[in-house]
Amino acid sequence: MATSAGSASDSKTTKGRSKSPAGASRPDAVELLKADHRQVEDWFEQFSSAGEDDDDLKEELAARICAALTIHTTIEEEIFYPAFLEATGDTDIHHEAVIEHGGAKNLIEEIADSDIDDEYFDARVKVLSEMIKHHVKEEEQSDGMFDQARNSDMDLVALGQELAQRKQELTEELAEEVDEDEEEDEEEDEE
Repeated sequence: MATSAGSASDSKTTKGRSKSPAGASRPDAVELLKADHRQVEDWFEQFSSAGEDDDDLKEELAARICAALTIHTTIEEEIFYPAFLEATGDTDIHHEAVIEHGGAKNLIEEIADSDIDDEYFDARVKVLSEMIKHHVKEEEQSDGMFDQARNSDMDLVALGQELAQRKQELTEELAEEVDEDEEEDEEEDEE
């Protein structure tokens, strides 16, 4: 009997990754979110290793960190956290994660509203780094949110696709906002 492309018989799920008929792998939700964690950890490390005279690099890294975390918290709160809560019913882990996001978002806003000349700039980025390390540890630890998600009936591959699509949309929106801000800055400079 012939099956249509993309049917269940054409697709295999192995260790959290979906194999399409062509053999291409797609990350599941947990893998996508963990990849975001590793990227931001790398940028925080680069920031802390930057010299005191490396202001341009620090500003660029802080902007990347803030943008990535803004997108990451949005996709978790819009998609992953509600699915987690529905599948597991674990309000304690869910609510703690949402509260931690709130604290991080406040600090992200303070960083975004300041600049490298602000005497608290480096301290804000350092504290944000520490907050995110704690949050990541909670999500990734044994019996943490990601472990519970893997042991639930959540469709992590489908969620991964939804997260990736929303992440792309938010990335494009953010790029448009940056372009508009740069155009406004150029116009102000001309006046």
